[in-house]
Order: sequence, then structure tokens, then C-alpha cells
Amino acid sequence: MRKISAALTLALLTSMAVGQQALDVSHENASSIQEVATVTPVTHPVERTVVPTYADLNCAGFLTSQAVQNSSFVTGGLSSPHETKFVSGEVVYLSGSQYKDGDRLSFVRALRDPNEYEYFAGQRKLIAATGQPYAELAQGHVVDTRQGMAIAELDFACESVVPGDLAIPQIAHQKITYRQPLRFDVFAPPNGKLRGRIAMAKDFDGELATGSKVYLTVGSSQGIKVGDYLRVVRNYEDEMKDPVDSLSFRATVMEDTQKNPPALEHQAYGWGKKGPTIHVKDMPQRSLGELIVLSTTPTSATGMITFSLEDVHVGDTVELEAPSPSAAQAANAEPAVQAINVK
Repeated sequence: MRKISAALTLALLTSMAVGQQALDVSHENASSIQEVATVTPVTHPVERTVVPTYADLNCAGFLTSQAVQNSSFVTGGLSSPHETKFVSGEVVYLSGSQYKDGDRLSFVRALRDPNEYEYFAGQRKLIAATGQPYAELAQGHVVDTRQGMAIAELDFACESVVPGDLAIPQIAHQKITYRQPLRFDVFAPPNGKLRGRIAMAKDFDGELATGSKVYLTVGSSQGIKVGDYLRVVRNYEDEMKDPVDSLSFRATVMEDTQKNPPALEHQAYGWGKKGPTIHVKDMPQRSLGELIVLSTTPTSATGMITFSLEDVHVGDTVELEAPSPSAAQAANAEPAVQAINVK
């Protein structure tokens, strides 16, 4: 009984220490914000973040401008041709003769969007300039090389592997250090750091939220590292360019009792003409959420949205955040590991 009591006491003290650490971080964050802005629950809510799981890290996919070897691919499986989709625990056959027993593999797929729909003008050109999108499908290892085709067993599958999918040396994902939840500054002004855009999202999604995977137009060549946090931001001029969100600008905002209803600088939206003019470009930039970088290539980075206040859109702007001191110290203690090896 004494041992049980001591264990419970230790667990309680540990929990209190962790909670106090998070509280201290939140207070430090709030203190730094208070130097330049008034902190309220509306303008600076406390983040409710999610931490990427093993599946999030290994199933996120990536964009790359580097050549991914396509000479080794899946040709079939034990029940071919009657079975064409293979999952964890099944075996697949591989083209090529370069394998050795025990070789660790990643199975990837070069992607195309069959709908060819653009969420924003110029999206296809932006993706083409950033790189080819790939899906990470599964991981496995070679179990038999005695015949013309090697045989591999799938150890972990994100989704079904099909004939024609590529088999490449296993992608090494770097360990990530996560920071404590902070107060999120909704109206943080531009910080002058690196900015990019969300070029596309996993599964070609357009409306994104916490947990969504996104592919950015900035990568390791611009200094982006695994574990970096980026803020997702949008200004109101972007809303006017969106075919859906811009409809709200066309709605009537006047009250019948207003003598001089306001005018919008863009007269095409049909607001009042006698009242004061509203300049949309002067409205503050607002922050929608945050994402953490899971992996990088020279021209792109794969991120996961860890916190969002509202829908994030493909095409939204991202802005690199300064690392917190605790995260920077932890990162310095970790050995450098290449995030994605596509050679």
C-alpha cells in the first residue's frame, strides 16, 4: 500500500509540474504580447493544438522538384490478377534486381488531379513550379530475392498499394520537437520573416482545418526546417478575390436608419455612395491558424495544421514564426537527419 501511495503521489506531482510548466509558458507568452497589445480571450485565445501521430508523419506526402527513381515499382501480389489493392500484412512483387533481403522500402505514388480544378487562379502553374506531388502509401521490407522479382511485405500502410506504385529506399522522417500551447495572436502584424503560400493539400482538399496536411511553396532552400512553425494568415483583399467569400461583400450592410451608408472602395459591390469610404486594403491582417513542418524538400515543405480558428484555404499565405526558446534548445540537442530522401 505504501508503494502504491508513493507512486500515486509521484504521478500527481509530475502532473502538477507539467501543468505549471504549460501555465508558465502561457504567462510568458501573454507577457510578451502585452508589451504591444491588450490581451483578451477574443484577440489572443489559448491554442488547443494537436500533435502529429506516426501516421501523420509517415502518410503526409510531399512535393519535390527532385527526380524520384521510377525504375522500381509494384507489379502485383500473391493473389494477382484477382487482387489489385494491397495493405498491411500482405506481400507485393517488385520490378528490378537491385534488392537485398531486409531492405527497407517506402511505397509512393506520383499524383495527378483528375478534376484539374483550381482553388485559386494560377494554382496549377504554381504547383508545377514547386514540384511533383507524391503520396506516401506504405512502408515495408524485402523478404525474398531468389527469383526474378523481389518479394516485399507491407509492414504499415496509409492506404492501398496498387500495381505501378513506386518502391524507393525508405524515407527517413526526422524526430520533431513540439512546443507548449501558447496564446494565439489573431491580429499579429507581418513579422518580416519568410512568407509563402499553401500550393495544395493532401487528397486535393480545398477547405482545411486542424489535422490537415498541406504542401507549401517554400522549402529547405529558403531555410525551412522540420519542426518549424508557420502562421497561416489572410487579408481582406484575398476575400474579395475568392469567388465564394466575395459574395458577402456584395450583400447589403446598410441599416434603413443610416443617413449616409458607407461606400466600399470597389464600387462594383453596390454599397452606398454618400457615406464614408471603407478601404479594404487598410483592414488588419488576420491569423487563421498555425502549422508545423513535418518534412522538407528543396522547393517545398509538408506541414500539418496543428491549430485553426476557422477554415484554412488552399492559396492562403503562411509566415515563418520565431522558434520558442525551449524548442530551439531541444532542436540543438537533436542530431541532424535528412527529412526526405528521394534520391
